[in-house]
Amino acid sequence: MTKIDTTDPANVLPTPSHTVGPFYGYALPFPGGADIAPAGAAHQVVVRGYVYDGAGTPLPDAFLEIWGPDSEGELPRVDGSIRRDPATGGYLGRNGVEFTGWGRSQTDADGHWYVRTLAPGARGANAPYLSVCVFARGLLVHLFTRIYFEGDPALATDPLLSRLAPDRRDTLIAKRQGDGTYRFDIRLQGEGETVFLEFT
Repeated sequence: MTKIDTTDPANVLPTPSHTVGPFYGYALPFPGGADIAPAGAAHQVVVRGYVYDGAGTPLPDAFLEIWGPDSEGELPRVDGSIRRDPATGGYLGRNGVEFTGWGRSQTDADGHWYVRTLAPGARGANAPYLSVCVFARGLLVHLFTRIYFEGDPALATDPLLSRLAPDRRDTLIAKRQGDGTYRFDIRLQGEGETVFLEFT
């Protein structure tokens, strides 16, 4: 048997690389997490897109939390997004009746995510928007952004959008698709990086 001198740097192999956690696929997603609007509710909107890393590669393990007001701009005061089965302790999902304004969407194997919610109403001087919190591997601190909607006349006077250069502003606006849904991609770094907000 040949012995290897591990005190000699030439004989020491590097530790294999490892993806930076934490990993959000366990315990956080719940049934119906991305379906915030009750089935059949009026004024529904579907937003879908991809989460990309700095190299433009879709992330299969990103996780989004989405908040938004109802179509009148009122913030919901009801809970019930995550209900548990009293017998098993497992998740039952939503009750399918009340609008809580909050949900979770995990990207699939292709980096795609979606949310079905109520089209948000305007609040104060702001154009209607959804608030988003992004969790992903390699992010030591989660990121906050907003989703505004293409075609809304209030975009021109929104206080946040008005302070941004046109190309940066565009990263916050979901584009209407031919099927009536909206497309909103999140780019964590690099060209076309999404505008992220800092709260102090």
